[in-house]
Amino acid sequence: MSAVANPATVGECLRVGAGFSQGDRNWIAEQFATLDARLAGFHADATELEVSVKDREARGQKVTLECWVAGRQKIVTTSTEEDLHAALNDVRDDLRRKLNDAKTRQEPRNNKHLREQPAPVDLDDAPRLDAETA
Repeated sequence: MSAVANPATVGECLRVGAGFSQGDRNWIAEQFATLDARLAGFHADATELEVSVKDREARGQKVTLECWVAGRQKIVTTSTEEDLHAALNDVRDDLRRKLNDAKTRQEPRNNKHLREQPAPVDLDDAPRLDAETA
């Protein structure tokens, strides 16, 4: 993996959208801190995160986390958990999974499981053992 000069972090890339205030931003960034390791492979100036909530603290609340990385499709994760903390953790974990899946799809040459498959053996080229010489 090539090193990124200015790696993305949640603290740099996170915007709070509808339903959240700037005062909530630090608390949310702390909840999403585990994403830093996954985002580090992307440039900070080419990565954006936005979290929003509809009908906050109501029965039908919906938390949405959107991620834009230059050169890739936008990733959207949502949660309808009633507890705001649980909903934030849900969208965070889902984003991590989707980023991992997107990376594997885009760069299969770096996928250890694809790299380590043994080469097929051509039986016509294999040395033969005769019963008399064995």
